Amino acid sequence: MVNKSPKYNITRIITLTIVGILICLVATGAILLFWPQNDLDDRIKVNIPKGSTLVQISDILTEKNILTNKNMFITATRLMGKSNKIPAGIFALKDAKNNYRIVRQLVRGNPEMIKVTLLEGWTISQVIQAISSSMNLSSEILSSLCYDEQFINELGLKTKSLEGYLYPDTYLFLESENDPKEILKQIVSEFHEVFNDNLIERAKQIGLTVNEVVTMASIIEGEAIYDNERAIIAAVYNNRLKKRMLLQADPTIQYIIKDGPRRLRLSDLKIDSPYNTYLYRGLPPGPISNPGKASILAVLYPDDNNYLFFVARGDGYHTFTTTIEEHNQAKREFQKVRRLAAKG
Repeated sequence: MVNKSPKYNITRIITLTIVGILICLVATGAILLFWPQNDLDDRIKVNIPKGSTLVQISDILTEKNILTNKNMFITATRLMGKSNKIPAGIFALKDAKNNYRIVRQLVRGNPEMIKVTLLEGWTISQVIQAISSSMNLSSEILSSLCYDEQFINELGLKTKSLEGYLYPDTYLFLESENDPKEILKQIVSEFHEVFNDNLIERAKQIGLTVNEVVTMASIIEGEAIYDNERAIIAAVYNNRLKKRMLLQADPTIQYIIKDGPRRLRLSDLKIDSPYNTYLYRGLPPGPISNPGKASILAVLYPDDNNYLFFVARGDGYHTFTTTIEEHNQAKREFQKVRRLAAKG
């Protein structure tokens, strides 16, 4: 028998070592990618905020009980080259039995979410209609919940309805999310996110309750088109309240007429309702719509001025004045604009 040379043995050893290393790497990769995570039966909705790091994403998934081992998930995501490829957004994860499936779903996104958009200034009935039509839910049940004081108290609110607290935003829901209570809870929780402890403290500093802030903000939402006027309008209302003047806010009349919104008539101003700010002093008993953040901040941080009146200018902006004479002149100017517009 011919003995193999030492050189042959060394080459063989090196080759076997490399093969062994490669097998170990492949096996390790397979273990990482297919490491079992919680294989939940139902879809799980996950919200990944903009700018989230991979570690933060793993924390979110762990809180949702999707991951059993977040370090394995982090390593697997890096191995797949996807550590910077997971976008922000809301995802509906299913079949999350291993890291590979979870990462793939996060990177691809989820087209199966139902989008519900609520606009600033919508009333409670408009919000109910939007949710009902988008989610195929009973508008009667939604309406009943919006006026159910026990349910409202469970949401951490001290009010008689959810008017003003159905925060305007775009929401994404799973197709399986068909519990009206849970949907309303998510929308109201967004209000609490916006009207946080800092804003609650600010309201206390200026002597207003949360409901009073939201009520005035809802009126401003009906008056203002441009953000740079909201704080000015808030100051006008504050000035009138301090002088015990009637607010005479047209949006409150639009709220109580049955065929609005439309051009108001003199007879509308005589409707006997606690929401009629042409008849009753102070703020109405509650919000008249669901205001956005800009209007809420305008109430909390109003402009510093002495204006007592304002009237539309015809271009979306308003003319602000301090005396009734100036106000009447501004009204006459607006009537001219309106007549010219009517002539075409």
